[in-house]
Amino acid sequence: MDSTFHDETGPETDRASAGPLSRRGFLVAGGAAALLTAGCGNGVGSNAASQIDARVDATQNYLFGRYPGTRDLASRAVGVLYMPLITEAGLVWGGAYGRGALRIQGATVDYYSAAKASVGLQVGAQQYAHALFFMTEPALSEFRRSSGWAASADLRYATPDEGATIGKATTEIEPVIALVFGQQGLIAGATLAGVKYTRIIP
Repeated sequence: MDSTFHDETGPETDRASAGPLSRRGFLVAGGAAALLTAGCGNGVGSNAASQIDARVDATQNYLFGRYPGTRDLASRAVGVLYMPLITEAGLVWGGAYGRGALRIQGATVDYYSAAKASVGLQVGAQQYAHALFFMTEPALSEFRRSSGWAASADLRYATPDEGATIGKATTEIEPVIALVFGQQGLIAGATLAGVKYTRIIP
């Protein structure tokens, strides 16, 4: 999506949200599937890479500023995948899509899309962002070698209760640590299970 604005409490968010994202915020809309289709472009064009990097910068700055422990966590990680905006929508069928960047030592090395399909009764749309901290070289290598890496159900999540101590409360024993957040902060009980990440050339 090309039209964005900067929320005072979080990273860049599309105007399509029509309002702040609460912890479990939904936009009930009969055209939710169409909203998802419209959102899948996510900055396609000659300057797509720079748009993604700008959103990633905003997401990283938001995390480091609001949750200082994430800076320490990022410094200990061998790589961090930032996904600034995931748009999820559905009617009877549903799905989610977004684009982001993998950074190693603070520099972008690859761009990725995140996609998820789902079936079942679901009316509405929501938006959220997330980051994956790869704490071991094998975990990062597996992610980069995969043609379609899928988040498992047992992925380790950092929670709002950890607050600014996230970086100190987690250890490198966990190969991948995920943070899911919206405009109101980290989202408790969120899951990325079933989300598939694919390397792209924007």
